[in-house]
Amino acid sequence: MLFLDEKGYDVTGVNSGVEALERVDEHMYDVVFLDENMPGLNGIETLQRIKSKRPELPVIMITKSEEEHIMEEAIGSKISDYLIKPVNPNQILMAVKKILDNRRIQGEQAQSAYMREFRELAMQLGGRMNADEWSEVYRRLCHWHLTLGDSGDGGMLEILENQHAEANHQFARFVEDHYEHWMTGMEQGPVMSHQVLPTWLPDAVAGSEGRPLFLVVIDNLRWDQWRAIAPVLSDDWNITEEKTYLSLLPTATQYARNALFAGMTPAEIARVMPDCWVDESAEGSKNAHEAKLQQALFHRMGVEGKTAYHKITSLEAGKRLADRFHEQKGQSVTTVVYNFVDMLSHARSEMEVIKELADDEAAYRSLTHSWFVHSPLKDMLDAMAEMGGRVVLTTDHGTMRVDHPVEVRGDRATNANLRYKVGRNLGYNADEVMEVMQPDKVGLPKPNVSSTYIFAKTRDFLVYPNNASHYVKTFRNSFQHGGVSMEEMIIPWVVLDPKNT
Repeated sequence: MLFLDEKGYDVTGVNSGVEALERVDEHMYDVVFLDENMPGLNGIETLQRIKSKRPELPVIMITKSEEEHIMEEAIGSKISDYLIKPVNPNQILMAVKKILDNRRIQGEQAQSAYMREFRELAMQLGGRMNADEWSEVYRRLCHWHLTLGDSGDGGMLEILENQHAEANHQFARFVEDHYEHWMTGMEQGPVMSHQVLPTWLPDAVAGSEGRPLFLVVIDNLRWDQWRAIAPVLSDDWNITEEKTYLSLLPTATQYARNALFAGMTPAEIARVMPDCWVDESAEGSKNAHEAKLQQALFHRMGVEGKTAYHKITSLEAGKRLADRFHEQKGQSVTTVVYNFVDMLSHARSEMEVIKELADDEAAYRSLTHSWFVHSPLKDMLDAMAEMGGRVVLTTDHGTMRVDHPVEVRGDRATNANLRYKVGRNLGYNADEVMEVMQPDKVGLPKPNVSSTYIFAKTRDFLVYPNNASHYVKTFRNSFQHGGVSMEEMIIPWVVLDPKNT
């Protein structure tokens, strides 16, 4: 008590568990040091009663016993720390600082570390980078969003946001300069949607060593969202591999996911398997043939054994599959496509409650985390771990929070997506969009002979002049996809192996 008093802490001493409970009722304390071995109410009983009164109050248990059951009881009652006698005063000070000053110290260190890296990132953005280096820059920026977001320093987050915005502008120019060359093979490019399964899945299958492989595609999952849910999986899974690939354009389900499962560009699908390609202007689902496309791809790749494909588009469907997931035991490759994140991003622009819950990227990550923890998909992953299977977790594209309207003109046949347009006689300012005048050169089908594609960049969204104000009011600060940004294009490919294997 004297030692802590000298360090500036206000300390109250009591002689029993009963007296401690009375003081906790009467005063607000920041932390409790609790002896495990006391007459009357012992430490564990006192701990449990303190937690029933004030569950958020940190308690540090001090004991001379190293018996495992006592530790387990204390940990089960949610102690904040556990010290074994004899206790050095500096151990006490460290325990207090860890609890009371942890966030401040971590925040200060994170801010200092980011400012050092800020200069390195600025130098990188001023030079020439390839696709792998862009992926690393984006992943570092996401890391700092997650780290600084916990510090609560608004000024530092604003600096990070500005640097991220500058990076996205530079990335959009990079994609404009190289995209056609990647798609035509004139330049060695990154692995993209139509190449990812033929290129990376065989190694994932080989590494499973005869165990079942589960391909989990969470639609519309950004890298930062993956990093937000990764800790939830840490108890049961080891991350064996964690990397990114690039979604092709448009970064939209019709194009990117069909390309993912077909192992072909959209133009190749329309040519080779025309019954599996639905044009923009046609009615009905644009992704109704994914299972057929994947089956044909697996046949070309020589994937052996039974395979299964499941697409989840509702909570009820997810629960049904989770309840009978044990039936997948006989499959060599089981694919699960989960559409929740995609539905969430679309719903956000239509439902006020979602707008309130996902007002910015941090809230969007938090909402994704909360959903995942309680989702049937988490139950399925638990079952996959119990089955000893290997999981490849990926997505088809990400999403971007848009806030700047860009006007475009088109006829009635022009598609409705806010991040890309395809049609004839499109009217736009070429400096504001990425334009593709020859779709066939970038693997895109041409609904008409004169069809062109344009893509919104960074945080822009495309609106028509005659109803611009309505679109701006409805969709500003909503999450959209289809365009050119790091968030939409640089997406995760993760291999997970169960810890119990």
